[in-house]
Amino acid sequence: MKKYQERIMKGVFFAAASVSVLAVILICLFLLINGLPVMGKIGVFDFLLGRTWRPNNVPPAYGIFPMILGSIYVTVGAVAIGVPLGLLTAVFMARYCSGTWYRFLKPAINLLAGIPSVVYGFFGLVVIVPLIRDVFGGTGSSMLAAAILLGIMILPTITSVSEAVLRAVPQNYYEGGLALGASHERTIFYILLPAAKSGIMAAVVLGIGRAIGETMAVIMVAGNQARMPAGLRKGVRTLTANIVIEMGYAAELHRGALIATAVVLFFFILLINSLLSWLKRRAV
Repeated sequence: MKKYQERIMKGVFFAAASVSVLAVILICLFLLINGLPVMGKIGVFDFLLGRTWRPNNVPPAYGIFPMILGSIYVTVGAVAIGVPLGLLTAVFMARYCSGTWYRFLKPAINLLAGIPSVVYGFFGLVVIVPLIRDVFGGTGSSMLAAAILLGIMILPTITSVSEAVLRAVPQNYYEGGLALGASHERTIFYILLPAAKSGIMAAVVLGIGRAIGETMAVIMVAGNQARMPAGLRKGVRTLTANIVIEMGYAAELHRGALIATAVVLFFFILLINSLLSWLKRRAV
């Protein structure tokens, strides 16, 4: 009986894993079947490198290069803000934080991860956008506002994963560093962090995936101007925002162009994951 139970559970686990793989395959097929023919009809270079997005013009223009740059700039800005803050917060929670502070900080970090993106968007619209408008001028709805907001949004992901990785480093690494005469800080930054490098890279990639795939909050603070990025104080439109804003009324070639935009976004995510795998192999 025990042998049959093990076979049944093995089948259940295999089926659960297969569902995940099948979902990824179906998503890939849907995007490729519906997006690549449209991309070929528009012209691959005209679509990827075109600087004009005017689907309602005669003739229409479907160039997504401004949105590609907007997504990259906003994501880089979010990473520049969120990764250092998240990593230092994780170091504090894992190696410096007292029990009293930890009982307050850990639920707060978990709460940040559970807040809906539209609530973040309202916060950015009410707090960040007016602050940027008062300090730097302009409308406030800008690339800078989107980067700051996304930097806040990826904090809980980077902090939680990095803290778990730091706590998983064997304690004898820390004790060995102290035994060799290193200070507490030097042991953390020169022994523990390098030992947890692969896990920290995974946290960064998860944060990048969250930032580049975020839609609602970015729509509310980025200005949504389908033009070449012109500076931190100017509005931009990202790939995800472009899809969400126009999919509701798009038809025929316009709709296909939006699906092709999703194909480009999908390849961005694949590229990021491939880069992480390459870095891990190089580290090994």
